[in-house]
Amino acid sequence: MASAVPLVVGLMSGTSLDGIDAALVDFSRSQPRTLATFWQPYSDAIRQQALRLQTAQHDEIHSAALFANELARCYAEAVGHLLTKAGVGAGQVAAIGCHGQTIRHQPAAGYTVQLNNPALLAELTGITVVADFRSRDIAAGGQGAPLVPAFHAAIFGDPSRHRVILNIGGIANLTDLNPGQAVRGFDSGPGNLLMDAWIERHKGLRYDDGGQWAEQGQVLPELLDNLLTDSFFAASPPKSCGRDEFNLPWIERHLAGSERPEDVQATLLELSAVSAVRAIDRWCDNPVELFVCGGGAHNRALMARLQHHLTNCRVASTNSLDQAADWVEALAFAWLAWRTLNGETGNLPEVTGARGPRILGAIYRH
Repeated sequence: MASAVPLVVGLMSGTSLDGIDAALVDFSRSQPRTLATFWQPYSDAIRQQALRLQTAQHDEIHSAALFANELARCYAEAVGHLLTKAGVGAGQVAAIGCHGQTIRHQPAAGYTVQLNNPALLAELTGITVVADFRSRDIAAGGQGAPLVPAFHAAIFGDPSRHRVILNIGGIANLTDLNPGQAVRGFDSGPGNLLMDAWIERHKGLRYDDGGQWAEQGQVLPELLDNLLTDSFFAASPPKSCGRDEFNLPWIERHLAGSERPEDVQATLLELSAVSAVRAIDRWCDNPVELFVCGGGAHNRALMARLQHHLTNCRVASTNSLDQAADWVEALAFAWLAWRTLNGETGNLPEVTGARGPRILGAIYRH
């Protein structure tokens, strides 16, 4: 049954572990309209908890449950700030679409884990919550990711222009929007997470603002070639990845130990660019436009390297399409929640490898 209330909050806390993106979206028209946005940074404590839970540890089930409760409180706080900013009451909102915080992504083993306590979030906000979007796709034999290509197709597709949408968060994923062809999409490899981890270790900074530190170094060709030998890059779609595959120990396994830190940073930036470009060259059949969303759209050096390699393709952020690059994923999970509420499918089998279209998510009614 269709929901009579067309307002949905989308919440996204991604692999970068920087904080919570919240967007209030109006679905009363043919194209979704963002009414308000709010970003709530993670505290150092929350971020460190999330990082610890990426790997096995003592009493991790208890730790994960407590962390999920704390996340629900953070999500509820972000929703409160968002609705206050928009001048909208909880009773005017149909649902919150909440992705949760990924701590494991193992589709080959038949599971993915996004920590969240949607029941508590519904209690704290007084709003219905839609959560656990990935599990149904995995149950149907899919990767459970990426899920955003269906949304990209709905708002960025053009009947006369071949476009690729590249979302560069912690992980990079791309959507191929080729008129007359089935939508394709998959993870291309690391986006920001390796660069973020490396600069935090050496500079104590959360991220490399504009790629300034990377620009002080030089790409190490032998290191880049070694990094690109990882089997993920050669694998055919459908495919997805996360911190399970790409992390600081993964970098360290490829280092001799004598490299200058800034040269490693430059090489990691080039890895993010080259892995995406090679995926586009191999699977996307010469698009004329590449639009970037996510935090990577602000990395001037990374955007320049993408344009350098894609000589016959215009590279720009999704701001050029009137969708702010920072909010596309939050908007996408509002869209997915809206489809769930209305009994509509949210995955693309051509993207995830699932046996067919599925209605995604679990609904926690208020």
